Amino acid sequence: MSNSKKRREEAKRRLKREPQQREYRRERNAPVAANVIKPDIHREIRYISQLAQPEESRMVVVGNLVLFSTRSRDAWLLDLEDDFALCLCRDGEPQPFRIIDTPDTFAIEWTARFTIEGAEFIVQERSGRIVAMHGYPTTEISAACRG
Repeated sequence: MSNSKKRREEAKRRLKREPQQREYRRERNAPVAANVIKPDIHREIRYISQLAQPEESRMVVVGNLVLFSTRSRDAWLLDLEDDFALCLCRDGEPQPFRIIDTPDTFAIEWTARFTIEGAEFIVQERSGRIVAMHGYPTTEISAACRG
């Protein structure tokens, strides 16, 4: 086969491939459909509690709520606007809590208030008892509070 014939056949193969590539490019630029998903507070609580049990530290921000787990196997739910706190898991053991959920909204029965002073995460329970905890991700929580 001569060189010119090889080049012509190669050009034909390229032309056959080009339409497929163009179609692919059009698909990539096609509009993307996005769905808005309503946050599921119960799912987020299950997720952060499951992470706390194997000592995995993680933080999740949902609107003005922060959920976090610690290496000490604790998990908390915080309301950043009002400084409310709810212990979800302590030493790997799930704690009782109450959330009233309706189709449009939910209400949380908060059991404490929190503050952060340096490396200490301080909780004042409803009973008046004050507990200071060390080893919590206070820097990250403070950053989430600032937005």
